[in-house]
Amino acid sequence: MRRRATRLAGGVTLVTALAVALSGCVASERDPESGEGGGGSDGTFVFAGSAEPSSLDPAFASDGETFRVARQIFEGLVGVEPGTADPAPLLAESWDISEDGLEYTFHLKEDVKFHDDTDFNAEAVCFNFDRWHGWTGLAAHENLSYYYKAVFGGTGEDSLYESCAASDDATAVVTLKEPIPELVPALSLPSFSMQSPTALDEFGADEVQGTADAPQLTEYGKEHPVGTGPYAFKEWKSGESVTLAANDSYWGEIADVKTIVFTVISDGTARRQALEAGDIDGYDLVAPADVDALKEAGYTILDRDAFNILYLGMNQAQKPLDDIRVRQAIAHAIDKEGLVQAALPEGTTPATQFVPEIVTGYSDDVTTYEHDPEKAKELLKEAGHENLEIEFNYPTDVSRPYMPDAAAIFEAISADLEEVGITSKATPEPWSPTYIDTIQGGENHGLHLLGWTGDYNDTYNFIGTFFGAKSLEWGFDDPEVFDAIKEARNAPLEEQEAAYMNANEVIMDALPGVPLASPVPSLVVAPGVEGYPISPVQDEVYNGITLGGGE
Repeated sequence: MRRRATRLAGGVTLVTALAVALSGCVASERDPESGEGGGGSDGTFVFAGSAEPSSLDPAFASDGETFRVARQIFEGLVGVEPGTADPAPLLAESWDISEDGLEYTFHLKEDVKFHDDTDFNAEAVCFNFDRWHGWTGLAAHENLSYYYKAVFGGTGEDSLYESCAASDDATAVVTLKEPIPELVPALSLPSFSMQSPTALDEFGADEVQGTADAPQLTEYGKEHPVGTGPYAFKEWKSGESVTLAANDSYWGEIADVKTIVFTVISDGTARRQALEAGDIDGYDLVAPADVDALKEAGYTILDRDAFNILYLGMNQAQKPLDDIRVRQAIAHAIDKEGLVQAALPEGTTPATQFVPEIVTGYSDDVTTYEHDPEKAKELLKEAGHENLEIEFNYPTDVSRPYMPDAAAIFEAISADLEEVGITSKATPEPWSPTYIDTIQGGENHGLHLLGWTGDYNDTYNFIGTFFGAKSLEWGFDDPEVFDAIKEARNAPLEEQEAAYMNANEVIMDALPGVPLASPVPSLVVAPGVEGYPISPVQDEVYNGITLGGGE
């Protein structure tokens, strides 16, 4: 899942100082008679995230908090097999792919309607595909249409999309200019959700104003999102909460949760306090230090499978990081086992490459860089940099699934570097709105902490995102790396796993950064909350949750 969190006008992320006060606002959303924990007696389920959504239109989003809300409102042609990262039928009951990989025939679920009573059918599918392809101006900027560009290569003439035709109401045929091997799993992303053509037109969904760095939400993106999902939009109180109500005409089932309130509590301690006070029923990104105490108090800790990677980036546009010996020295200096024990959740494993072990294409034969301070010193001496100062960027005011406490991770790594003669010039910067722009949008950074939570089970989604082409984050131009990734992406299906294993080996020989670990992300729910649909890709829809009322 993309790291970027571009703020759109119309929503302001809460700062830590407001977090506890906010939990009181959330409590007022409930029936006064509702018990503590386990959801309200009226079927209300309150969940706290660390930030509010950037938009209610998932086509213009790439952040996890937007996707968390979007998955309740919208559905795509393709979903995810529960508890896995693997694609599964959703609004498309099945699909056929032509031998040349250019034609996808989707056989659609029938008798489904959008929340505004518009029919879901093949014409609606083609409307959505044509919408994405036809974006121009600000709507086509990477800051908004990130995932469409990442998968389809661009908008308009730059897109690999050719056309969509409705053979009949239940059959949509999508034609490509060139194959997109990962198209089916990619369509499970909320960015490719099916949205009501009626609402998109009526409320000007693509009439984005402002600038690329500060786009303004459309009327649709603020107040009128319309999908086919189990919950329909009710209200967005900017800076406070988003409220959804059960979709009475939903084609599937809805258990006990009739109202969802997503609230924002940016500080982890304040989230825990809100849970303990009974003001919320669950929250994400549990601090490792809180896990045992919450378990002992009767709360349920749910661990997602580690489907992410935390890494130390090394920008080769900044000397001497262009010297492979310096990068190797840094890799040998880091005690990954010590880092895991000091700053990451229980169950986390050190990483050897830029994909987690459960992803196809993971290789047991990559070059590894064991913790060896003496080797690191030798390499620095050979490179002529025995006493070296390097800028070290890390984010503040954020918790991510792959990075629960960036400051603690920085402290552990900088201490390792100090031991071999590398002084870290600490450069902390707020995650929102500037850190990602500094790392991915310019050359003025050196070492940096960042990571990635996978969107779907495809190796390209990890290493293609990082190293598929030149980027300002990494500052290198290595045709061998780029070609290995491209060849793996386009290899025949039966050859793809071996090709991706080779690509991972090429990357670790080039060593553009140090993969550190795949942390285990934890969330917590109150007593009485049963059936929370834990997912490694956070495909967590609440219609199957039951509420036992707590203690």
